[in-house]
Amino acid sequence: MELSGYRSMWTVVMFDLPVDTPKARKAYTSFRMELLRDGFFKLQYSVYARPSPSKEIANVHIARVERWLPNAGEVRIFEMTDKQFEAMKIFWGQKRQPPESKPHQLEFF
Repeated sequence: MELSGYRSMWTVVMFDLPVDTPKARKAYTSFRMELLRDGFFKLQYSVYARPSPSKEIANVHIARVERWLPNAGEVRIFEMTDKQFEAMKIFWGQKRQPPESKPHQLEFF
């Protein structure tokens, strides 16, 4: 199967969860660890992403994230094609920095 930058998807999870009590910190840590176990990686603080070879497989991972949702806080999930992800601009302060190299799709499957 040939991988297409227009068919391959990135699932991005952004979250803002409370950490003001021990119970809330445990829920935050549990949610974050589930993301990591499912192949998501940290893009920046509270923003995690995961590549998938198709929309159908991305939907499987979105359903998993929905099962892990903590009771408090806010979680947002969105998808974009590999081509859209590739066009992302990354800025560090005032100067443009070269982005980190993106992982190869086949390294995850």
